[in-house]
Parts: sequence; C-alpha cells; structure tokens
Amino acid sequence: GEIGVIEVRGPNVFKGYWEMPEKTSEELRENGFFITGDLGSISEDGYVSIVGRSKDLIISGGYNIYPKEIEVFLDGLDGVLESAVIGIPHPDFGEGVVAVIVPQSRAKLIQEDIMLKLKDQIARFKHPKRIVLIDELPRNTMGKVQKKILRERFARLF
Repeated sequence: GEIGVIEVRGPNVFKGYWEMPEKTSEELRENGFFITGDLGSISEDGYVSIVGRSKDLIISGGYNIYPKEIEVFLDGLDGVLESAVIGIPHPDFGEGVVAVIVPQSRAKLIQEDIMLKLKDQIARFKHPKRIVLIDELPRNTMGKVQKKILRERFARLF
C-alpha cells in the first residue's frame, strides 16, 4: 500500500559522503538509515515497489502525482520514443503537469490523440496540462534524464 519515502540500513550502506558533512547529515539519519530519495510502497508479501523519486513528485491542485506512472503509459504509445513528465509552476494548481515527449523518427504525433488515449487509462487530475515535443531529452554523463533542466526550460509555460 501506502506510498512513503524509502530508507535503508545495513552493513552494505555507506557511512557518509567523502568530505561532505552537510550532505551526509541531510541524507543519513543518526540511527544509520540512508534516505534514498525514492518513493515506494511495501506489498503484503514484503516486496518494495518504487514509484518514483521524491524530488520529481508533482503536487497539482492538492493531488500527489507520480510522473513515472504517466511516463510508462506515454512510452508505450505508438510513435513515442521516450518521455519525461515534470511539474512546473502553475497559477491555479501550484504545479502543472507537463509531458515532454521525444517522438520516434518520422512519427507524426498529434497532441489531441495523446490526450484522448490518456483519458481512458490515467486519472484526469494526472493529465498533462501541456504536451511538448522535442528532439531529445537532456541527460547527464550517466545517461539520466535531467528533469531540472526541463523544469528550467519550460518554467514559464503557464
């Protein structure tokens, strides 16, 4: 069930960041638990499911929205190579959901079609307020999508 912040502890968990005491104190509790930054839930069988990163959580109109759920759906659509879902400041909702989509080569994506497909599969409050098509998602040297850069790029969309 319930979604919460994932914390881990054990002999395999590091004791802190090298020469970074402030970062260590922010992410490592005194009792040895490390705050991973992931959000997840534990099943009745004891399995942990990760639903996303806490820094990527979108709060729109008082609702918690986990981008991963929307990204998984969008990435499964014909013509979509990959997507990133972000929250950016919105005057009415606090944050507005924005889907940034990279189309497959030569694919003609129509935003209205994407919204229609979302309608039957994703709760309405989670629907993107805007869909943006771009050539590629910004990535760091490890290949991770840089959502912070996307949030900065589209911060004034609303």
